[in-house]
Amino acid sequence: MAKTTADPKPAPPLTGDRRRTWKDVKDPSESPRPGVPEGLWQKCPTCEATTYRKQVEDNLSVCTECDHHYRVGADTRVSQLVDPGSFEPLWDNLSPMDPLKFVDRITYKERYEKAQKQTGHNDALLAGKAFIKGRGVVIAIMNTDFMMASMGSVVGEKITRAIELATDLDRPMIILCAGGGARMQEATLAVSQMIKTSAALARHGDAGGLYISVLTDPTTGGTAASFAMLGDVILAEHKAMIGFTGARVIANTVRQELPEGFQTAEFLLEKGFVDRVVHRKDLRSEIAIIIDYAGK
Repeated sequence: MAKTTADPKPAPPLTGDRRRTWKDVKDPSESPRPGVPEGLWQKCPTCEATTYRKQVEDNLSVCTECDHHYRVGADTRVSQLVDPGSFEPLWDNLSPMDPLKFVDRITYKERYEKAQKQTGHNDALLAGKAFIKGRGVVIAIMNTDFMMASMGSVVGEKITRAIELATDLDRPMIILCAGGGARMQEATLAVSQMIKTSAALARHGDAGGLYISVLTDPTTGGTAASFAMLGDVILAEHKAMIGFTGARVIANTVRQELPEGFQTAEFLLEKGFVDRVVHRKDLRSEIAIIIDYAGK
């Protein structure tokens, strides 16, 4: 006689506002939607709701349940932010070099060449001219898909050129900031980009130029310590992590208990370091309003 087994425990019913999450799935092999191919659904890292991937992408890569803003690459940012067909990329031929012959787990050259193949870009910044709701701008977008948008010589050079072009054209400068700061494989060459970009922004300001900084998740390290925080207006996306270094490092340094969420956009808004926290769907309109208000 064949051995019988008890029926598996049914998943909790979906009552009220409660939605089934991956925590409700007891069998690791069970799909939240049986018979549906993998990759169509994803789990939100904030609310843990299982959501339809295409629906989230159509929502500008924002969770439809809790408004968690997913990280997106530079190409996606262009499609979301600027007027269709208006983006004119510049200086895409610039590529990093390895003067220090840096080696960690692999050589620096191997690392950035791998990122180039994965992203189709030479480095971690996309820059060019564009229009946002009909307003002409020069825009630079840090690409988290490329070595987590770390700032090396190419990133600093392209940002500097973009700022100088904005000054020459009398256009607003927009930088979507991200990443973990200076690229360690370039050492002092990377850190010096903080000075270079900040000096270009000072000249842009002296010429009466407008600079709008948009802080996305994450904006840390040398990026946060230089051009990211020098905007005439500083916007931030919902719950973006913003700070110089990690919370554990800070806690060990100051030997004090840190406030909960002290490195979020909302906390920095309360303390006056950010002018406004903007939902991704409102970013285009917010930038256009600021440009009009500034008379640009």
